[in-house]
Amino acid sequence: MSVGTALVIDEMDGAERAAIISLWERCGLTRPWNDPVADVALAERTESAAVLVARREGRIVGAAMTGHDGHRGALYYLGVDPDERRGGVGRALVEAAEAWCRARGAPKLNLLVRNENQAVLAFYKALGYLPTDSISLYRTLDPERAERERAEKAAWAASR
Repeated sequence: MSVGTALVIDEMDGAERAAIISLWERCGLTRPWNDPVADVALAERTESAAVLVARREGRIVGAAMTGHDGHRGALYYLGVDPDERRGGVGRALVEAAEAWCRARGAPKLNLLVRNENQAVLAFYKALGYLPTDSISLYRTLDPERAERERAEKAAWAASR
């Protein structure tokens, strides 16, 4: 962890795309059925999403994707370099995502955490995030992709 060096957070430079995705992979955030390259490309194509990057002395130490749908903000892919954890980078990225959404009129921020990730649930609880009484549901709209995702999820689960 870097101590005493300023943390700078701003939006991703396109040249940083591969390094950010690599960071997310090292942090265990990616899954075979969620393509981070496509997710970043979508964020780059729209005004309603951004990839925020935390840097110390020019080195990427964390990154998160945020966006909004006009009603609420969302936070995805919050990852901090393992050598930089417990040094305020994650908190700073959450605050930056909240500010980004607030500036665009989003009154609240939602995020998803996998049930097995108790350490991350504790992190967000410490920041004031509360569980909802909702269950997250989804449907893959492309039938071919839906079949591919089912197979990828089954293979991933069997490998654990």
